[in-house]
Amino acid sequence: MSLPNARALLAAAALLALAACAPADDASLTEAEVQSIAKEAWVYGFPMVVNYKTLNMYSVNEQSPEYKGPLNYLSCEARLFTPDDKAVVTPNADTPYCMGWGDLRAEPLVLTVPEMEANRFYEFQFIDLYTHNFAYVSTVATGNVAGSYLIAGPEWEGATPDGMDAVISSETPLFFVIVRTQLFGLDDLGRVEEIQDGYSFQSLSSFLGTEAPPAAPAIEFPEWIEGSQFDARSLDYIDFMLSLVEPDPEEQALFERFAKIGLGTDGTFDLEAFSPEIKAAIADGVNEGFADLEAFVAAESADPRLSGKIVGTRAFLEESARENFGTTDYYMLRTAAAHVGLYGNSAVEAMYPVYFVDSTGQPLSAAENAYTVTFAEGDLPPVDAFWSLTMYDGATQLFIENPLDRYLLNSTMMDQFRFKNDGSLVFYVQKDSPGADHESNWLPAPNGPFYMVLRLYGPQKTALEGEWTAPPAVKVEGN
Repeated sequence: MSLPNARALLAAAALLALAACAPADDASLTEAEVQSIAKEAWVYGFPMVVNYKTLNMYSVNEQSPEYKGPLNYLSCEARLFTPDDKAVVTPNADTPYCMGWGDLRAEPLVLTVPEMEANRFYEFQFIDLYTHNFAYVSTVATGNVAGSYLIAGPEWEGATPDGMDAVISSETPLFFVIVRTQLFGLDDLGRVEEIQDGYSFQSLSSFLGTEAPPAAPAIEFPEWIEGSQFDARSLDYIDFMLSLVEPDPEEQALFERFAKIGLGTDGTFDLEAFSPEIKAAIADGVNEGFADLEAFVAAESADPRLSGKIVGTRAFLEESARENFGTTDYYMLRTAAAHVGLYGNSAVEAMYPVYFVDSTGQPLSAAENAYTVTFAEGDLPPVDAFWSLTMYDGATQLFIENPLDRYLLNSTMMDQFRFKNDGSLVFYVQKDSPGADHESNWLPAPNGPFYMVLRLYGPQKTALEGEWTAPPAVKVEGN
């Protein structure tokens, strides 16, 4: 079924319901049902909304301070993220980024990567409009060899040209790619820039030297309003994002349910067109969805392998929901991942044990407390690539200003760390310097709530299967 036909069916299925929603006195769609649908739609669509925020800021709004370039352009920067980078929550500062939004509606794109040094981690992470990690070209997935890869959209049926190492298929016509290239230190930035210059991201016709097909129709992108992702205004963006995708066959009934309140139809969702009672029911549904999200995160945050259970392909998330959470509804997993760490890697590429609480289960706050994280001798994170421990402000989910301009401690800094006589490595996590003798091991914290992420790139089997676990954050007595 083509996308226009699928959307026409949804529109037809919604006609009576739409007519009933606006008048408050029509009982064919009750306020309770509207609230239930709004909740489901928000949980389903929240990842798509924050994904659109990135799309808007990076490739649509040229006035955005985060603007990278137009669609089908790969923007690379041989620099590390700082507190001034605010578009993506929980960013890393280990791997200078390249980023770009691809549009596959007119024709496929071709990615070409150069050969990489054997000891350098690199990664192209492909993310669809739902925020599924649908493919990788990386040290882990394809090796550090040179290669060319065809990236095709859901409508493409052409022949694979010669010279392609693989075809990567996207479920959605637009996708996001994040490129991470390992940095070994500030004196390595020149080499990283050289590697980034070797990445090629171009249309298939450009790659083949043939005439380009007709351009796809222009998309009317809505203006982004910050904060709307957390309230009923988010449904405007959910409606827009649903207009860009074709329902998965297993989600056809769900999309028809969303259509009952005007989401994903040929019309434009308008919250103001509903009666006050229905508007209130929609707002209550969104609030209930957000409350459920916070409850899920709170209940699961102590799991050191949580990140590996809530990010991945559509098929992986469906399996993880059944096996790890005893449900067939995996949308909360996708939403939790988007909320606590948008664009997190699939576990085989990288794991992210997260520190939200200390060893006693109390939330982390450096306003009055200091903490240590201790790795016993021989018990550093087991990785084939590298690891890092990164600090984030609890309120903004971003890096914090600090006197050292230090946002993380990682395995490329081993020569600067001071080890204990017993061979252990102790990190000091606090807002004030722990003193000259310990400052090499200091991870500066904000004057308030915070959380930390321990990233394991290329995690080994012991980490993937839970045989190795991250050491806790221990509150220093007397603080």
